[in-house]
Amino acid sequence: MKDLRFDNRFVRELPGDPEQGRHVRQVHGACYSRVEPTPVRAPRLLAWSREVADLLGFDAADVHGQQFADVFGGNALLPGMEPYAACYGGHQFGNWAGQLGDGRAITLGETIDPQGQRWELQLKGAGPTPYSRRADGRAVLRSSLREFLCSEAMHHLGVPTTRALSLVATGEEVVRDMFYDGRARPEPGAVVCRVAPSFIRFGNFEIFAARGEEPLLERLIDFTIERDFPELVETEPDRARRRVRWFEEVCRRTAVLMAHWMRVGFVHGVMNTDNMSILGLTIDYGPYGWIDNFDPEWTPNTTDAGGRRYRFGHQPRIAHWNLWQLANAVYPVIREVEPLERALVAYAELHETEYRRMMQGKLGLATWQAGEAGDDGLLDTLHRLLERGEVDMTIFFRRLADLDLDAPALGLFEEAFYDPTRRAAVEPELLGWLHDYAARARSEGMPAALRRAGMDGVNPLYVPRNYLAQQAIDAAEAGELGELETLFEVLRQPYVEQPGRERFAARRPDWARNRAGCSMLSCSS
Repeated sequence: MKDLRFDNRFVRELPGDPEQGRHVRQVHGACYSRVEPTPVRAPRLLAWSREVADLLGFDAADVHGQQFADVFGGNALLPGMEPYAACYGGHQFGNWAGQLGDGRAITLGETIDPQGQRWELQLKGAGPTPYSRRADGRAVLRSSLREFLCSEAMHHLGVPTTRALSLVATGEEVVRDMFYDGRARPEPGAVVCRVAPSFIRFGNFEIFAARGEEPLLERLIDFTIERDFPELVETEPDRARRRVRWFEEVCRRTAVLMAHWMRVGFVHGVMNTDNMSILGLTIDYGPYGWIDNFDPEWTPNTTDAGGRRYRFGHQPRIAHWNLWQLANAVYPVIREVEPLERALVAYAELHETEYRRMMQGKLGLATWQAGEAGDDGLLDTLHRLLERGEVDMTIFFRRLADLDLDAPALGLFEEAFYDPTRRAAVEPELLGWLHDYAARARSEGMPAALRRAGMDGVNPLYVPRNYLAQQAIDAAEAGELGELETLFEVLRQPYVEQPGRERFAARRPDWARNRAGCSMLSCSS
């Protein structure tokens, strides 16, 4: 740990809040407020990612020492760390919410790894900041464990994401009303260390645009380009053109990210603009969820249950809407409407291209024949049948690789059905679809082994299903970490069959259909 090298450009090059202290306030003319984590009673390491530790240059001795738990639980700082909470705003559920900021996240600093890559180390649940509003700045074990687990699972699935270094218990309890129904109770607290090249989000720019602080907005845009998009500085000498290309790149990365979410069945649950990464990463794992039975209308967020704004099938459109808000925010600096509009059109076009490319991989096709009479129609029909028949998305696509193209049969998908009645209602049509699909796949003449290998490389066998995460949470709250450790190991190889771990690839059990934490979740954490 003594070898960590910090280069804290965000606090060095951007203006900070002149006012000191954790007290809640409106922060104007500043990108951050300096604030240190609030110490906890008994920090204890619960879990860690060996890949992220390797990235940062930590060895096992570092991780298992008490100093590691002290630092990443919020009780100590390493030389060179300059902790702060960022100021930003955002649109929440479609409405401008004003100043938000890091209410319980504190960035410790920016470290440079042995390969020269910059990483921000950020503690979530480390105590109050000037942006905590009426909250305590803490996080409970259940939400921290879910973020730790899913951050790393998404990385191994090949989805752009922030990472997670560690999960540390605080030895303290946090009172939360999980369902906002007046039944608050104490829960074990925890801190997760999130890791990313940058935690700048759309809302960082929106707050300065909304306040008319255009010089600071311009400064933040140029800083973000220079630090986080250095390739644009190298290839585009004209500053005005560089800013446009930057926005185009943000749109491009976001389009690719949305296609990945749809590929693996991930539902973010709360796609507010303050939860959208400027780097096109999955960020802020709150009430997220995983599609079990295929349902484009499903949202994991109880707060969103009425309007379903952030439902699975709507995510690409919400990302587009969020990019429009970012375009509105940066317009006072870019000062040209046309290039921003072109980039937004390009987002939609690129998302469609990337989505088709990824669906082509999921179906094991060498080419994609666009149009309702072609593969677009084939996929749309499949999705309608999966939804009507309440079919498990992950299991169906994984088993599809093993389909005998010369004799298609439904028996292969026995474990993918949740409801016998709904299965019976779609069986004839689904069998017909399998015959159509088999004919389409045979027409390409791809060797069976090659087709199967390609499909198994993009259709995961293991995903962090809600009920699996809840089982790990239940065990961890009882002091047993074995379930978390095993699940975490399984999710490190999501595309590889792991003998003896078949239960982690099973469909959601009936007992989990409506159980809290296994179906929908609240924002409470």
